[in-house]
Amino acid sequence: MSNFGDVDHKAIATIRTLAADVVGKANSGHPGAPMGMAPVAHVLFSRFVNANPKNSKWFNRDRFVLSNGHACALQYILLHLLGYKLSLDDLKAFRQIDSLTPGHPEAGHTDGIEVTTGPLGQGFANAVGLGIAQAHFAALYNKDGFDLINNYTYVFTGDGCLMEGVASEAASLAGHLQLGNLIYIYDDNHISIDGDTAVAFTENVEQRFLSYGWQVLHVDDGDNDLEAIANAIAEARKETSKPSIIRLRTTIGYGSKQQGTHGVHGSPLKADDISALKTKFGFPPDQTFYVPQETYDIYHAAAARGAQLEQSWNALLASYAQKYPKEHAELTRRIAGKLPEGWEKNLPVYKPTDAAQASRKLSEIVLTAITPSLPDLMGGSADLTGSNLTRVKAVEDFQPPSTGLGSYKGTYIRYGVREHAMGAIANGLHAYGGIVPFVGTFMNFVSYAAGAVRLSALSGHQVIWVATHDSIGLGEDGPTHQPIETAAHFRAMPNIDFWRPADGNETSAAYLVALQRRHTPSILSLSRQNLPNLENSTIEQASKGGYVVHEVENEDLTIVSSGSEVSIALEAASNLKNEGIKVRVVSLPCFSIFDSQPLEYKLSVLRSGAPILSLEALSTFGWQKYSHEQFGLFGWGASGPYKKVYEKFGITGTNIAAVGKKVIDFYKKKGGEVVSPLVKAI
Repeated sequence: MSNFGDVDHKAIATIRTLAADVVGKANSGHPGAPMGMAPVAHVLFSRFVNANPKNSKWFNRDRFVLSNGHACALQYILLHLLGYKLSLDDLKAFRQIDSLTPGHPEAGHTDGIEVTTGPLGQGFANAVGLGIAQAHFAALYNKDGFDLINNYTYVFTGDGCLMEGVASEAASLAGHLQLGNLIYIYDDNHISIDGDTAVAFTENVEQRFLSYGWQVLHVDDGDNDLEAIANAIAEARKETSKPSIIRLRTTIGYGSKQQGTHGVHGSPLKADDISALKTKFGFPPDQTFYVPQETYDIYHAAAARGAQLEQSWNALLASYAQKYPKEHAELTRRIAGKLPEGWEKNLPVYKPTDAAQASRKLSEIVLTAITPSLPDLMGGSADLTGSNLTRVKAVEDFQPPSTGLGSYKGTYIRYGVREHAMGAIANGLHAYGGIVPFVGTFMNFVSYAAGAVRLSALSGHQVIWVATHDSIGLGEDGPTHQPIETAAHFRAMPNIDFWRPADGNETSAAYLVALQRRHTPSILSLSRQNLPNLENSTIEQASKGGYVVHEVENEDLTIVSSGSEVSIALEAASNLKNEGIKVRVVSLPCFSIFDSQPLEYKLSVLRSGAPILSLEALSTFGWQKYSHEQFGLFGWGASGPYKKVYEKFGITGTNIAAVGKKVIDFYKKKGGEVVSPLVKAI
């Protein structure tokens, strides 16, 4: 491929000088990587990427992920040049309040950004999810003569991403899954924030990726050899049974006085350096944000090609509808992000007389019931399938057909012991569209994936965590496995629903709400021990996040609880009733959903008039919002049979009754009106 000329070199110079101006005007940012990667960015977007800037959500577009998200000035410049909804004025507002060009790329905020990147390695792993989704949709819906889903995922990544463990986890799985639709370009510039990578990162990256089962290519002069860059990308596209990584040797900050040093990594260039840079490339040194018309022309031609590709694809989709109406209807419904009509009618409903079961088992029953009507669900577990109970019998594993272990039509992913990559890959699955991913591990090990969970919440990815073994109730495995603080961490996180269901109806409600919340991730914190079905629980009530499970008038105390402790609170209330003491019990399975209810409803559940005591076999942190007094764990758990562990920490009906009496006595002696903790000035 040798059709490069002066216009291409001028376009590359445009990107480099714009990067210097963008970061310079903001007086903040990272000019070095955008300047160093300008040639590969130009080659990729002007010659290879199939996308339509006028419709950034065209389903069969190629996906691009900037895993080294600090280099976002590069991506913003490309989006502007291609004609996405990003003006030159937006570039001038880089890193400013409410601008479309924030300090790291944010999906849903800036047109054309596929995933939110910044924390290094996350984008690398997101892309594996994008690759899995493409392979899955292609296997399900492509037919002879109808190659509907055939996009590539391109990734820019750097030394920092490759140092992060999440990238290693994801790369290992991608190699096993033989995802030939993934093409990564590794910016090998030997520089990180601390200086030359020789201080910390001297492994042989090429050998490492060969061992993962990747195709490894390299370009030794990424600063100038456009033909070699294009040939490497073309070669990567030919490999259909392996992901590819191109080791691209570049000079960070190419063209500046500080090129090749860490000084150009995360600091703006000085004014005289920017002027010299522009003079070097034949640009007016006294003009800022200068874009030659020839540069716009070459990118607008690439955009026009993308628009034509989408037009042709729409025609192909229309023909597909005539020949395969059932598949067409399902595919277009999924692209639109709509769940099938009536799926929720399959949710299990329980009576108090039904047998007690662990909520992890109740979760499996829900999945078994709804999976046949929800092809959108794509699940998996981090090597804990038999403990999380996430794989229902009707499904097939997602595996390369050559392994004999499944096919790309499969909807169950064997993630291996890779919690962090699992979470980040699930974000990529959701970002692709048409998939609602769920993932499984022990509740304690969701903490391993906290970085990915946080980006789910920030980006609005509807990822459902099936998080079993949720408390000291797991028993013998002891403090290393017993989550104490984990719930408080995730309850404090914006835009995430943390569910801790107390019985079967509450578990069904958790799935109902999680599947309806298209832009909010959910964590379902599920028990290992059996839980009885409650007298007054219903899916409708539990879907409000909190409700009265045992009502009395003129109460002396309300106990508010969640999960496995609700039945213990009911036992305490029964014990106190025998002593003539009136106790209400409230189940609060999800703080965030309860918080979203009308104040009148919330005050009817956690009402004024009597003290409220919270009970949970976890840290009490956060319960102060809903109660006057808190009972829970103030340290780590213990190893032993779970009932003995509960006894050790006083979480029994007998002890909670005694604690309740102390609370009642204290507030009676204290005197005065007891006002609901929900009554606040702000």
